[in-house]
Amino acid sequence: MQLPKSQNNAPIDPSSPVELIVFIALPILLIVVYFIARRRQRKNKDV
Repeated sequence: MQLPKSQNNAPIDPSSPVELIVFIALPILLIVVYFIARRRQRKNKDV
């Protein structure tokens, strides 16, 4: 079993839609959903 090495990693390819979704859109979406859920939770606590 080999350990991963930094020279084996390729940079993110901006022309690949899958990589754009996984590495850019998905993290942004998760952050937005997290803040919306927190806001709803606080609003329900106050009621």
